[in-house]
Amino acid sequence: MIKYSLLKTAAAAALLGLSATAAQAEDVIRAVTFTPAQVSFAQNFQGFVDLVNERGAGIVQIQVIGGPETVPTERMGEAQKNGIVDMFLLPAGLYLNVVPEGEAFAGSNLDPMELRAAGGIDLVNEAFAAKGNAKVLAHVDGGGSFFLWTNQKPGIDEAGQLDLTGIRLRSSPLFRAFLEELGATSVVQNASDVYTSLERGVVQGTAYPVTGVRDFGWDKFLKYRINPGFFQTDVLISMNLDSWNALSDEAKEIVNQAAIDHEKSSYDANVAENESESKILADGGIENIELTGDQRKLFLETAYDIAWKRLQERDPTMHDALKAVFFKDL
Repeated sequence: MIKYSLLKTAAAAALLGLSATAAQAEDVIRAVTFTPAQVSFAQNFQGFVDLVNERGAGIVQIQVIGGPETVPTERMGEAQKNGIVDMFLLPAGLYLNVVPEGEAFAGSNLDPMELRAAGGIDLVNEAFAAKGNAKVLAHVDGGGSFFLWTNQKPGIDEAGQLDLTGIRLRSSPLFRAFLEELGATSVVQNASDVYTSLERGVVQGTAYPVTGVRDFGWDKFLKYRINPGFFQTDVLISMNLDSWNALSDEAKEIVNQAAIDHEKSSYDANVAENESESKILADGGIENIELTGDQRKLFLETAYDIAWKRLQERDPTMHDALKAVFFKDL
């Protein structure tokens, strides 16, 4: 795999007699996304790219070089750590093996702006820098949760909890333990493989945000959506730390402010998109199963407890500090 890095040059400065400042070319940041270009997460990221490229003309530019076809999703965390590419649109849950503290994003019940104001981004960046050689710039596409989507109607156990026994669900490292706690058989695979798995009956459903279900074409096979949503979407814009440090101060300011602005605008857009997509899916025949009362509370407590317990087991060093900032008691 080709190793990309930030490209900086003072092309022809000596020949032209220009000052180093005047002759310095734009910083070029090469980026990849965890979903293919047609999926809403990648499309939303393009809005951030456009914002940086507009504000950073002559100073800093972002080039999106591809998605999982460029760097396999399961290798993106290591690729970021090793500087294979400069910038990633990548959920924290897809590289918890590298930075287990990324669990805090899914385990949070604060929106991204509340989290930033509380110092959450600064705090978690201590772990991302030390373990992932990375810097988190923004928690984007907030305002959404993961939902269970199935083509079989789930049951309820004696304790009143949702019972997924006998149902095979596509999973990811982020929510595998939660699905297994509910009795499901977990099949870990990339989102790009789910369509074929649903088509062939390898799985009977998946867990995923509302946005993305139609993009991947899964609505053709799914019949039920279980509410409420659990966890929080944990999509991050992050950079290899060495690439970040190599940027000029002016470029850093442009990229950082664009990330903060996009964090808020993507949240607002995602809330609206979740509402519209939910209606389209319901109108298309997907039935909503609504957990209420004690059943709802038990479902959410189970999800959040698993997220924080998993961090505690993997590395308890920052568990208490992160939970105090990232989570408000239900």
